[in-house]
Amino acid sequence: MRPELLKGHLDALLLAVLEPGPQHGYAVIEALRAGSDGALDLPTGTVYPALHRLERAGLIASDWQTVGGRRRRSYHLTPAGQAALGEQRAVWDRFSTAVTAVLGRRTWPATA
Repeated sequence: MRPELLKGHLDALLLAVLEPGPQHGYAVIEALRAGSDGALDLPTGTVYPALHRLERAGLIASDWQTVGGRRRRSYHLTPAGQAALGEQRAVWDRFSTAVTAVLGRRTWPATA
């Protein structure tokens, strides 16, 4: 998938992946990949800066955990992040409905 297609949608995708519960960064990347049947195979250089941006904005929070002797950062939605996800879903629903209506048309009325 072309990176420019993600523009404006990455934050909503990350919030949606974190909605079920806390995940570390690599698990977020894997959830995007698995949830999109491989179409969203994003590099760490795209995902981690976005996670940090969402954290600075107060939409997600993180804490450090030690698993198997290794420290890793786990991210989770904040109440503000949950609200933002709801808003972004509503925007996406309106946008995707409008685009589908236009792209799905097979014939167009003649213009005068």
